[in-house]
Amino acid sequence: MKLKVCGMNQNPIEVAQLHPDYMGFIFWEPSSRYFEGDMPQLPQSIKKVGVFVDAPLEVVLEKVSQYGLDAVQLHGTESVAYCSQLKSNFLSFRAQSRNQKVDDENEVSTPLDLTNLQIIKVFSIKDNFDFSVLKDYESVCNYFLFDTKGKLPGGNGYTFDWSVLEHYPSTKPFFLSGGIGLDSVEKLKEFLNSPASRYCLAIDVNSKFEIEPGLKDIPSLKAFKKSLSDFLTD
Repeated sequence: MKLKVCGMNQNPIEVAQLHPDYMGFIFWEPSSRYFEGDMPQLPQSIKKVGVFVDAPLEVVLEKVSQYGLDAVQLHGTESVAYCSQLKSNFLSFRAQSRNQKVDDENEVSTPLDLTNLQIIKVFSIKDNFDFSVLKDYESVCNYFLFDTKGKLPGGNGYTFDWSVLEHYPSTKPFFLSGGIGLDSVEKLKEFLNSPASRYCLAIDVNSKFEIEPGLKDIPSLKAFKKSLSDFLTD
């Protein structure tokens, strides 16, 4: 079992010292955890995940290139065709620096190698879920992520009924997300010991481990990781 800490903003270096497997950076501007500026130097063992919500394809590609992202998490209503384009081995897009003026004649088409880019498609669950919608995404995504349906695309701070996943029909690995905190440990252990977790690749945490949006509570994250040490893998 792997660990993903999402909503990186104010203290990513401190979070990186805990060696999560994934760290999520949100590129949806309305979010209180919106990330901009320089990407900190992170260990190569940590995969950088860019979180997007119905973003234009060129914006996603630009962020992938700018920040050296290893994965993109699609948290909106992105179609199968959209995911398929990202899944292509090579894409090119027209890019220019946002930090300096560039004449049209100096604007270049930059090849972007997406061979190893991982696609994580998010689906939101409340009390039940129609798993048939996953079928067409099977071939264009590396992973699914199941989050709690709420007012916002993510970070709503409460969990959905994990027993729904007992009916998961796929063999595609998935991330479990939505309101997971220290108070979820015993429930998580029960889930991870159940057949429903068979294809659960990672636990995704965010808002329940914050002092304020984007500022992670390091002692709480340490305690969480320690409490699940029998399940988490290096």
